[in-house]
Amino acid sequence: MAEIQGAYDPQFGAMADLLSANVDSGADVGASVAVTLDGNMVVDIWSGWFDESKTIPWQSDTITNVWSSTKTVTSLAALVLVDRGDLDVFKPVAHYWPKFAAKGKGAIEVRHLLSHTSGVSGWERPVEVADLYDWEKSTSMLAAQAPWWEPGSASGYHDRSFGHLVGEVIRRITGQKLGEFVANEITGPLGADFHIGLEPSQFHRVSNVIPFQGPLPIDLVTDHDSVSYKTLSGPAWEPPVSWTAEWRQADIGAANGHGNARSLARLLSVVACGGEIDGSHLLSPSTCDLIFQEQSNGVDLVLGVPLRFGIGYALKNEIIPYLPNGRVCTWGGWGGLRHRG
Repeated sequence: MAEIQGAYDPQFGAMADLLSANVDSGADVGASVAVTLDGNMVVDIWSGWFDESKTIPWQSDTITNVWSSTKTVTSLAALVLVDRGDLDVFKPVAHYWPKFAAKGKGAIEVRHLLSHTSGVSGWERPVEVADLYDWEKSTSMLAAQAPWWEPGSASGYHDRSFGHLVGEVIRRITGQKLGEFVANEITGPLGADFHIGLEPSQFHRVSNVIPFQGPLPIDLVTDHDSVSYKTLSGPAWEPPVSWTAEWRQADIGAANGHGNARSLARLLSVVACGGEIDGSHLLSPSTCDLIFQEQSNGVDLVLGVPLRFGIGYALKNEIIPYLPNGRVCTWGGWGGLRHRG
């Protein structure tokens, strides 16, 4: 069996067995797994290989592009500003970003961005991945376009645009880029090895995401006028884009966060613990309550599956029945793709 590194509480031994089995079967090339309980790290394990050729072992400090799990940290950053009284999610986005009011977007509220209901789920074409590296250009493009559906009426997963939309609001409030704000106000104080905009000196720790082999978990829509197609092609990308220096260093709060299971578990335990861990207060209970205010509940216009969104995170519904009952919020991302025979 694949050797498990790290440590875990014996009650979570099944997780170690599962990780070992996944590496043995090839379902995972290399991976890390972490669990916090009441703010304490009770699982912090890793196994497998850093590289596809399986010549370098996965290490304690290996990090990878976690793709849409980045959105969970971007949402946390916005909620930190809410807690400080600097951001009101029920105010129009244009209150903070006046040019966003163009093309009928004046009534879109910040909560619509955070719940994927704004109607601005991607960029109008033509747009290339390289455009996302230019913050002024990419945010100006979003401000200038019209929504693709009636804001607030349904969710349409903001797969590409989420970080630029929320990040520009954060930048206008704080004067800091999203990645800078996260580093200065969240990951730094919490000691979490997570980065939106990675320094080149850290590139050697990055395990490249391996392209998925086999059918994708969602059906790609071919209707070029559909919200789904426009979102997922605006811009289109494949995993190898994340291997580039330009991607790693950019500020893409929807998709280019770099970290591991330990750092994400540490960051999101803030929400699980009511806003405070180890003496670091980031959110109040009332701010945490905002997360669970349902904003949409129905078939998502981009992903084509039933989704239920609160403010910043998804809430339990019928397609994620494995979540426990109670106040539970969630989201995830590629973060490492599996080979399929």
